Amino acid sequence: ATSANALRPWNPNYNHADRERWLCIYPVYLNGKKTVAEGRRVPKTKAVDNPTASEIRDVLSALGLPIMMEDKVHPRERDRNAKGRVRVQLKNENNVPLNPQFTNKYGVLEHVCQMIPKLKTRTQNPSSLISQPTQAGQSNSATGGGKKNKGKR
Repeated sequence: ATSANALRPWNPNYNHADRERWLCIYPVYLNGKKTVAEGRRVPKTKAVDNPTASEIRDVLSALGLPIMMEDKVHPRERDRNAKGRVRVQLKNENNVPLNPQFTNKYGVLEHVCQMIPKLKTRTQNPSSLISQPTQAGQSNSATGGGKKNKGKR
């Protein structure tokens, strides 16, 4: 089964329905914390903070587009633990878009940037993240803190 999932070497004769011609989307393309030199491809005003490949997959699968997850890392990504690449089929074998709303890669990238903040995983996490740092801040002050006036006369 793994040999059936393996991609073939690139050939310009492949049509758009072949998996080798599907669009590749790395999370770094949408990451607002990255610069263009580091691989960001959308404007910073539309970008999302630290998107994951699974979030991109969730948005694209909701559109009904054929997708494929790959365990790859963007060449400019320094953190090798930030793995994930999503391949998505944009056009059929006749070069006609599967979804008329998206005719090119940048339309797909902008839609994904709009939808990731609306995901349940994103809308539920901020409330729990806000409460945790305040508890951690209280525990630090309760322990005495440390040398606060170090070097002062």
